[in-house]
Amino acid sequence: MPAKSLTAPYDFDDLLEIMKRLRTPVTGCAWDLEQSFETIAPYTIEEAYEVADAIERKDMSDLSDELGDLLLQVVFHAQIASDVGHFSIADVTQAISEKMVRRHPHVFGEEAQRSADAQTCAWEEIKAAERAQKAEADPSALSGVALALPALMRSEKLQKRAARTGFDWTDPKDIFNKLEEEMDEVKEAIEEDDADHIEEEVGDLLFVAVNLARRLNVDPEIALRKSNAKFERRFRAMEQLAEGKEAGFATLTLDQQEALWQAVKADEETKAD
Repeated sequence: MPAKSLTAPYDFDDLLEIMKRLRTPVTGCAWDLEQSFETIAPYTIEEAYEVADAIERKDMSDLSDELGDLLLQVVFHAQIASDVGHFSIADVTQAISEKMVRRHPHVFGEEAQRSADAQTCAWEEIKAAERAQKAEADPSALSGVALALPALMRSEKLQKRAARTGFDWTDPKDIFNKLEEEMDEVKEAIEEDDADHIEEEVGDLLFVAVNLARRLNVDPEIALRKSNAKFERRFRAMEQLAEGKEAGFATLTLDQQEALWQAVKADEETKAD
């Protein structure tokens, strides 16, 4: 690829060529040449989260930038695969195009238009059929739920898969009873002073909390991200309030810190009204 200025227009083919040159032995970038699927995977996950963060903040300029970073990860993995003869970026685009056409017969085929709910059901049926066709297919209803997913997200997906078989609570009120049961078991584990048991029971408690979120049509990952953001916002506000005091925030008593928390919370609620 001829040298271009930093402000020159680039397209997707240029990006592929850039990555190819970065991975070219001797003349390429030493760091890029050292990378593998395993070393790049954490960056891929991180970039996906940064895309979600930009969307959450409604920052379109940042979103464009982050989508570029995520696209680079796809190109990087494809180039590594191409270097060792596994597959190319053309195979990636071919496979996903075939999949999208196959999963949308109401758009690309002769089937009649469906409602959103009917399309969702058909989508899941097609995905199930695809899994069943694989030679190494796992007959379990839980097959194909990626181990690398964030724990909250994976919990929700496992529960949704199980629910399709009828293994699910019919009344959300039953989940509250289960939450109380799990809380009691956490307390018992604490009394036993058994670290492994405590970890197990806290995990069970979180799993049931995800189930409650799912039944209430709340995405647990998004809900927790928003709670994280709220906590960070309020904590930073407390630190700012403490700057006006003789001692720093960390030197305040817990009661004094709690008073600042309540003041910040009340201020937010007043502004929201």
